[in-house]
Amino acid sequence: MRLKFVKGKQKELLRKEKDKLNLSWPQFADHLRMKYGKLWSFVNEIALIDEETFDKLKLNKDYKRYIIARLGDNWGRSKGGEKSKGNTKKIKIPVKDEELAELWGIILGDGHIQKRKSYKIGVYSVKIAGHSSDDREYLSNFVKPLIEKLFYVKSRFEFSKLKKCMYVIVDSRKIVDFFEENGFKAGNKIANQSTIPEWIKENQKFLVACLRGLLDTDGSFYRLTNQNSYQICFVNHNQSLLNDVRESLLRLGIGVSKIIHDRKIVITKRSEIEKFYKLIGFHNSKHLNKIRKLF
Repeated sequence: MRLKFVKGKQKELLRKEKDKLNLSWPQFADHLRMKYGKLWSFVNEIALIDEETFDKLKLNKDYKRYIIARLGDNWGRSKGGEKSKGNTKKIKIPVKDEELAELWGIILGDGHIQKRKSYKIGVYSVKIAGHSSDDREYLSNFVKPLIEKLFYVKSRFEFSKLKKCMYVIVDSRKIVDFFEENGFKAGNKIANQSTIPEWIKENQKFLVACLRGLLDTDGSFYRLTNQNSYQICFVNHNQSLLNDVRESLLRLGIGVSKIIHDRKIVITKRSEIEKFYKLIGFHNSKHLNKIRKLF
């Protein structure tokens, strides 16, 4: 049997039980002898908790009074399926242009494409991270509107309580499918060696936009210590992407260093920084406000 609780009480019960046992969510799933995805569907009230699981909980007696119905097992599955329709909502399929190329660069930099299939549900999302203070204006006023314009969807913000980080997130299976169909695999970008696709490399305007997205997110601009000189730095642990960014900058006529310590490249000469500023530039105000003072 499936147990239907007063709205919010199933989630509250599971959170309190986990905290009482002082376990992480994966540990709590192991404790209940179920997959994490199944537990996730219970915690988020996508599926109704089954009676067998409920009986294992130490706090079950305190929450019996919140049970409003006992339903057959198929009810929880069918309802879960209905509620997951959000992952297949309609989107606009964008054309390959400068805006999409810039978003591609942003995701290659500080983004993550998630595709996880688990117990009767799936999690499909595109998430872009940034500093909750330094990148707030960029994420709020540029990245979020860009995603919504390209795909005709609503995105949302999420803030980390443990570190100064914020995310722009769009939940959509069709958007994840779009990226994968065009060569951007979901999952770990380093393991996948995700990099700049050929359709961007073949068009200089697209390449400029993509590099801007990459440098806005994984780049930095700063004054060198005790010197009247500056540096643009791009750091990434994906060797394929690092090589592609360096080769692309050289192809655009911008002088850049060799790869340093297998993780970064820098532009140091003032004349090359000026070329970068005039040709590529930044949309992220934390970089843009500093480089504008030079030129």
